[in-house]
Amino acid sequence: MGDQAELQEGHQVVDHRSDPSALRFLIGHDLRVAREQAGLKQSEAAKALGCSQAKINYLETGKTQQKPDEVTALLRSYGADVEHVDRMASLAARADQGTWWAPFGDVLPNWFRTFVGLEGLAAAEFTYESLLLPGQLQTPDYASALLVGNLQVPPMDAPQVVRARMARQRLADDANPLRFRAVIEEYVLDRIVGGPRVMRTQLEHLLTHMQRDNVELHVMPVTVAVHDGLDGDFLLLDFDEAQSIGYIEYPTGAIYVQDQDQVAAYTLSADRLCAAALSVSDSADAIAARIETLATSSED
Repeated sequence: MGDQAELQEGHQVVDHRSDPSALRFLIGHDLRVAREQAGLKQSEAAKALGCSQAKINYLETGKTQQKPDEVTALLRSYGADVEHVDRMASLAARADQGTWWAPFGDVLPNWFRTFVGLEGLAAAEFTYESLLLPGQLQTPDYASALLVGNLQVPPMDAPQVVRARMARQRLADDANPLRFRAVIEEYVLDRIVGGPRVMRTQLEHLLTHMQRDNVELHVMPVTVAVHDGLDGDFLLLDFDEAQSIGYIEYPTGAIYVQDQDQVAAYTLSADRLCAAALSVSDSADAIAARIETLATSSED
């Protein structure tokens, strides 16, 4: 995980991507899944802590901070293996740190804050984008151009929104980069956001990042008429300690896919999309061809 906090010589290292709310979300989800796999009801789980059923519900929904000893006691009562118990207890020990995105909180919608926190904690991300380039790959000028005339972002907030988007990016973090895989539709490359110069710089930015070992970008050609992405955009987050989560966004909110069978189905779709799209090298050639076209048009 990003700048993972750990105990060294009795001192807790600061996690620069920490988010207590996101950690509670992950831990609560894990506690619920482990309890259900053990075949126990919340009232039965409450006996392990000597607490009320309501507290178990709060712990599982992340409304209450889960203490390491509570997580340990519950998971042990569910029959979880020692390594898993230790991982989750370690996560719980980190849930009292500050929130890294707090300086941008005034421009992040409430429904989006959980995702920003989870993305910061993720080890890997996959996204399928049909209309725009993924936020992790956007340049400031491209991101700014997307906000022109946006009904949900007042003009005065646009610069801060762009700064927040740039702060989320972890692909070039040499200490602990996000492993990133994406599939974009070919016509995303032909949507000249911000004009030829802005778009050319953006496409050059894509090629630069595609040279990194942690970035895998595929272009879906329009000649592939039917594929798994036709059901809509989606995103997957993988974590070192916790279970993977699916994410589907709509204009005023989002859906989190936490059922692991459903997550597995989305993971299969992600693999199938990558296989159906152009290879990484052919995708880079497609992007380079657009750069050449834009360079020519800019000179005219």
